[in-house]
Amino acid sequence: MIDKIVEVANDRWGILYCPKGRSNKQREKIQRVLEERKVQYDFVQSESTDSVERLMTMLIRNGYKTIIIMGGDSALNDAVNCLMAEEKEVRDSIALGVIPNGMLNDFARYWGFDDDEMEQTVDWLIKHRIRAIDLGCVRYTNKKNEHCHRYFLNCVNIGLIADVMNLRRQTRSLLGSHTLSFIVSFFLMIFHRMDYKMRVRVNSETVDRKMMTMCVGSGPGYGQTPNAVPYNGMLDVSMVYHTEMMQLLAGLWLLVTGRFLNHRSVHPYRTREVVIEEAPHALVGVDGRLIGTPVGSYRITVEQEVVNFLIPD
Repeated sequence: MIDKIVEVANDRWGILYCPKGRSNKQREKIQRVLEERKVQYDFVQSESTDSVERLMTMLIRNGYKTIIIMGGDSALNDAVNCLMAEEKEVRDSIALGVIPNGMLNDFARYWGFDDDEMEQTVDWLIKHRIRAIDLGCVRYTNKKNEHCHRYFLNCVNIGLIADVMNLRRQTRSLLGSHTLSFIVSFFLMIFHRMDYKMRVRVNSETVDRKMMTMCVGSGPGYGQTPNAVPYNGMLDVSMVYHTEMMQLLAGLWLLVTGRFLNHRSVHPYRTREVVIEEAPHALVGVDGRLIGTPVGSYRITVEQEVVNFLIPD
């Protein structure tokens, strides 16, 4: 554990390991792969969401220029939000990478990183190929009347999908299993609220109607914004209007098979800004983590090429 400010060589990696279970097999495997390739690194392990933010800040302040997150989308989200809290000069000096090791690794998979191919991932990271990528940002007021913002690599979900995330979190605390809680959450969804009154302004259009869910993606959005590109300065938006149960099941099949936009209830947009003027009962999730229900209107924008990200060949 690094517990004080030290001078770090520019080629030395800081690795933040976020375990997804109690087993140490993944940690042992990555350390073996790194040592075989003679990578110089320091290793820290998170115990909770709060510790991800604390350890990421510590790695930044200790001067690491290559920081690798070994975790899922939520851990990567925590990392970029810590990075964006720094001055631009500091952010520009750091390259962020990922070794997928979470329940959801959507952003890593977008680039071709596979959680079953750790050796290949490390070989790619060693080559240090950098791409400046975009971040989306949601700006909102919370229930304490505090003005907040949260950056995202992948997407913001509003409505049903955020509700499923909430159900999954609740069932996971009871069931203990990630996979089982996900299945149970989708089953419980059948008996849950299926539409939300929203008024949304996108480009020059105002959409005022009931929706099932809406996804705003800078990245692939867990299949809901499959054409989003995290380096074009744009956001992709998928609005899903109310649909019958059989159509919903068909939509889930299209989602799984990568053809979500083909569903007749899905209405796609591409824009630089989305303003949610009204969605009083819809939960909001950012990169798989809930931020609750904002108070009043809120805005989602994109900031272009603000993070240096390590990508494959």
